[in-house]
Amino acid sequence: MPRSAESTRAAQELERFQSRDALSTVVVYERPTGLSAEDIVRMREQAATMGHLEAVTGRVAGPFVSSDGRAAQTIVTFDIGAEGWSAMTDKADQLRSIARISGVDVHVTGPGGQAADSAEAFEGIDSTLLYAAGGVVILLLLLTYRSPVLWILPVVSAVVALTVSQAIVYLVAERGHLTVNAQSQGILTVLVFGAGTDYALLLVARYREELHRHLDRHVAMARALRGTAPAVIASAATVMSGMLCLVFAEMNSTSGLGPVAAIGVAVSLLVMLTLLPALLVITGRWVFWPRRPAIATERRDEQGIWGRVGRWILPRPRPVWIATAVVLGIAAVGALRLDASGLPAAEAYTHTVDSELGQQVLDRHAFRSAAIPILVSTDAAHADAVRAAISELGDRVQAGAAVVRDGEAYVPVAITAEPSSQSAFDDVRQIRAAAHRVPGADALVGGQSAVLLDIQEASARDDRVLIPLILAVIMLVLMILLRALLSPLLLIGTVVLSYGAALGLSTLLFREILGFRSADSSFPLYAFVFLVALGIDYNIFLMSRVREETHQVGTVAGSVKALATTGGVITSAGLVLASTFLVLATLPVVAFVEIGVAVGIGVLLDTLVVRSILVTALNLDLGARIWWPSRLDRSRRPSRDGASPLHTDEAHGAASTDDHETARG
Repeated sequence: MPRSAESTRAAQELERFQSRDALSTVVVYERPTGLSAEDIVRMREQAATMGHLEAVTGRVAGPFVSSDGRAAQTIVTFDIGAEGWSAMTDKADQLRSIARISGVDVHVTGPGGQAADSAEAFEGIDSTLLYAAGGVVILLLLLTYRSPVLWILPVVSAVVALTVSQAIVYLVAERGHLTVNAQSQGILTVLVFGAGTDYALLLVARYREELHRHLDRHVAMARALRGTAPAVIASAATVMSGMLCLVFAEMNSTSGLGPVAAIGVAVSLLVMLTLLPALLVITGRWVFWPRRPAIATERRDEQGIWGRVGRWILPRPRPVWIATAVVLGIAAVGALRLDASGLPAAEAYTHTVDSELGQQVLDRHAFRSAAIPILVSTDAAHADAVRAAISELGDRVQAGAAVVRDGEAYVPVAITAEPSSQSAFDDVRQIRAAAHRVPGADALVGGQSAVLLDIQEASARDDRVLIPLILAVIMLVLMILLRALLSPLLLIGTVVLSYGAALGLSTLLFREILGFRSADSSFPLYAFVFLVALGIDYNIFLMSRVREETHQVGTVAGSVKALATTGGVITSAGLVLASTFLVLATLPVVAFVEIGVAVGIGVLLDTLVVRSILVTALNLDLGARIWWPSRLDRSRRPSRDGASPLHTDEAHGAASTDDHETARG
């Protein structure tokens, strides 16, 4: 939580009354035909037994029976320490084993029950994602390389990068310089595997290309690194710059994710430009078996699918990019249905967990949230006035007696709304308004509902501040890389359009197929930073090759040749990255599923539509003007007469720079 949030300041004031690690846990009983007197007696006996469990603090409250006599709740508070959130699974199991009554349904809910369900959902997350991401990468590399051996080198390099990244993150976090959680851990795994494999694909593709030209594999690798490293370094720098913008977030979990992701990308870059080249050179040409690259074997990329796509766009670039932009714009309309106000507890998981079943029982039988109250801290002199002001709000809230200690006090307020619902947030706003009106009380409103409301508001602030900042930083990096102004503006525009389309398509998928009515409040920002930072990667890979080819054959011919040359490897890289993020959808947590699906869809759009069609069509339509205000290719007036723009190496050697445009036929 942000230190400035009211719920955070309230929690600090409330530490004198209760431990910050205390977890109220509600044992819920329900018999649809009505609880018997014998049931109530058994519940009282069980409450006494629960009070003797290890780490129970304070008095066990209850059982409290509902007004209709069909349900009851007993409240047990555990204080297991800082690790209590992840250790509650065993405590919840102990409560269920005690609370057994024939014919009575028993559930464990409240903060303790939610902690138990969360710990169970995230149990083994690292190994699950590691094996799933590794399996997906291996499968795609086998299909890409069609070699039973070559895939081993990128995978070994990715595992090394992930291990080193985790070690660095651990050291930084251990010293208190970084806030990390299971979400950061999961995203780091898929990011390192996805981005690292992308860099490996680009290097291996260029290395294989150079092996066709050079007998000495050391020379081939040197030329491959010279041709690939600038684009890969620029790509990694762009991603890291975008990620590091997250440090300016108010939410500590979001600000912590930025350095974690940046560390993962930096280490992946270092490993793929050092360890992987060494492994490739050591193993030699045989590692490509059975398709070993032979010297002087001509590779005609222009005959492939992306060469044909480029030649199809060449005579008609303007209609192509206009039609593509319109289609993406229509897809983006779906984003208007996105509700990123936060995930209620009932929608946090892909299946119904026990704590949610318990909350449903409490709601059905009109229990107030006695175990999850809103807590209003104030001084003892104003406690009664604050309680009276809150009591004026009506039946929706019920202010309890003030608890006083050493001149300070707090007022517990029970509400009927589910703690993570918008109704509960409205109650918090009204309680804050009432408490703040008491002169001199300096009241602070905290508790779970207040925390969730502050998270929602902090996330909205982060969206407003960080999204423009990320765009500005990435724009600056592109200007330095391409040494132009117009092309970076266009590239940013295409990626933002792709982001909107991905958000629109994802929202429709969430609501109409997966049944997710809302999204986590951090979802728009996370989706934006990953889609823009990673999506711009493919544009960088393409435009770096376009710039390289422009020096030889001009912008128009260079654009088509760059698409033909890089199309296959960039498509493979996009499929790998999209697949690794889609692995997040295998987890039972809705927030992970939403991020994985949105980024997966966005990366596929960037790879197959934006980079290959939209950007190429813009390049062909604008020609040399794409490099404005630099003078690169300014003297050229390329035509789009449908002739093949592709040079052979012999033509390159024979034609002078000024003759390239006339020689391209």
